[in-house]
Amino acid sequence: MQLVSWFAAALIAMYAQAAAAADKFTLKSADIAPNAKIAVKHVYKGFGCEGGNVSPALAWSGAPAGTKSFAVTMYDPDAPTGSGWWHWIVFNLPASTAGLEQGAGDASGTRLPAGAVQSRTDFGGPGYGGPCPPSGPSLKNPHRYIFTVFALRVDKLDLTPDSSGALVGYMLNANALDKASFTGRYGR
Repeated sequence: MQLVSWFAAALIAMYAQAAAAADKFTLKSADIAPNAKIAVKHVYKGFGCEGGNVSPALAWSGAPAGTKSFAVTMYDPDAPTGSGWWHWIVFNLPASTAGLEQGAGDASGTRLPAGAVQSRTDFGGPGYGGPCPPSGPSLKNPHRYIFTVFALRVDKLDLTPDSSGALVGYMLNANALDKASFTGRYGR
């Protein structure tokens, strides 16, 4: 009898673990594999970089119950600033959003869902700003570019397109139900 109870408990635990894994909040890109080099198409054009500055396609799934909106960020923690570098900040994406198409991060914002806001990056304006690390030593140690989608408990953040990355980041973390990330790499 004790063996049957143990076996039943083990089956229940395995089922719960499989169900949790199936509902895990994930973020993927058809354009950037996790920990892979980011293609020149997505690299910034300016600051000495000659990329296409096209935001990658992103797709997410498994958002937690109660999600009322999403936000997406791209952040370089390796930038030699002492505070990293915000490359892309998008918030107030409707809860019905399951991804962003390639190029959705253009500065006009016209390729984003209605109501979405792109705020100021560390390049000085809204919209996607691709990787552009300093040349030299970064060739041996490419920078990490962390793409994150946040599932938020609020319909919208009361912030403007001029809000800083630090302020938006604070509000995202204060209102997050969950988040999912992957990292791309780039050096020159």
